[in-house]
Amino acid sequence: MNPHPQDSVKRREFLSTASLIAASGLSASGLFSGSNAYGTSAVGPAATPETLVKTLFDSLSDSQRQSVCFDWDYISKDRGLLRTRVANNWNITKPTILSDFYTKDQKDLVQAIFEGIIDPSWHDRFYRQFKDDMGGWGKGQSLAIFGTPGSERFEFVLTGRHSTLRCDGNTQKHVAFGGPIFYGHAANSDDEGTDHPGNVFWEQALAANGVYQMLDGKQRKMAEVPESPSESAVAFRASGVIPGIPVSELARDQREGLDKVLAKLIEPFRTIDRQEALACLKAQGGLEKLYLAFYTDEDSGGDKVWDNWRLEGPSFVWHFRGYPHVHVWVNIADDPNVALNA
Repeated sequence: MNPHPQDSVKRREFLSTASLIAASGLSASGLFSGSNAYGTSAVGPAATPETLVKTLFDSLSDSQRQSVCFDWDYISKDRGLLRTRVANNWNITKPTILSDFYTKDQKDLVQAIFEGIIDPSWHDRFYRQFKDDMGGWGKGQSLAIFGTPGSERFEFVLTGRHSTLRCDGNTQKHVAFGGPIFYGHAANSDDEGTDHPGNVFWEQALAANGVYQMLDGKQRKMAEVPESPSESAVAFRASGVIPGIPVSELARDQREGLDKVLAKLIEPFRTIDRQEALACLKAQGGLEKLYLAFYTDEDSGGDKVWDNWRLEGPSFVWHFRGYPHVHVWVNIADDPNVALNA
């Protein structure tokens, strides 16, 4: 769903030129090649989201940089370390993407960066979420750039209602997705009811509930947790007690079912980010080191199709809050000693 179909040809032409410019810069840490893994369609030298971030950065005027560019470790008085902040509804900077603050070419670049970090099969669903939650692509979203794109450390952060997404080219060590991320959707109203009609992410919850249906009575007692934690509480607790059923307690077919859930969770993101998330999970012992919890206190409709659930391990948190609409918080690293705001 291209939100500006009449501009699609011009945008492709522009991005072809942008890719040529970007190719003269440093592709983040030399890690990226080929456009297929990034969902890009630029002609000529491969344009990755990271090279496009550099092209965007280079195109910004001094006054623009003063508003949206920051030092790597910039500390905000009211938000702390701004680069790693994650929230369910916020703008990291004031200018929205489609405002007059940006030129048309810059707006096209930002959209191309977004499309590059999301798997192409999910573009339409994200654009649906943007329309429902912010009135459309770019209308309620803002961005920030930390560090110097093309150097050893930089990060592009895109925020808005139900959205915190990152592009860092693996310059943020030890963490997946460049740091904690957030996605969500209120499809028709703030309270979607039992069936969550039209919610683009509800299928993830249905997949997890499919695993719950595979559990026997004893296993369900282990998996059911009576009180949902604060949804934003996604710091690692490697030395603490993690509620839920240990995945190591699951039978082979149940683990295979959970493996499919994990694949569905990471499916919306580009290949390189999916691979990085799985590598972080492997470093902490794999799927069998995780716990699966279904929270019974906020069951919309009382149907035992659990709206709130969490998959958690030493340095892995994927928290799905489905009631009254979907909020999903993600924090993954390869080491439990990596702090949320590291």
